[in-house]
Amino acid sequence: MDLEARKISFVQEFLRLQSEEIVIHLENLLHKQKVELLDQEMKSMNIEQFNKEIDQSLDDAKNARIISAKDLKSKIQKWG
Repeated sequence: MDLEARKISFVQEFLRLQSEEIVIHLENLLHKQKVELLDQEMKSMNIEQFNKEIDQSLDDAKNARIISAKDLKSKIQKWG
């Protein structure tokens, strides 16, 4: 069974639950797993990677590959 099929099956099973206690437990488990995953993804970078990202940001700004926060907000408002 692929991931999409497993998620659909899980959601169907979840919707049949009648126990608030189980729902609370699953909510807590999901929250805990998301926090742990975020922690893993946010590991510290080394100084070389940090400097590389700074250099890339400066190069983007120098070559006009940035957008102001004001312009970004305007674009986002047009999405809706």
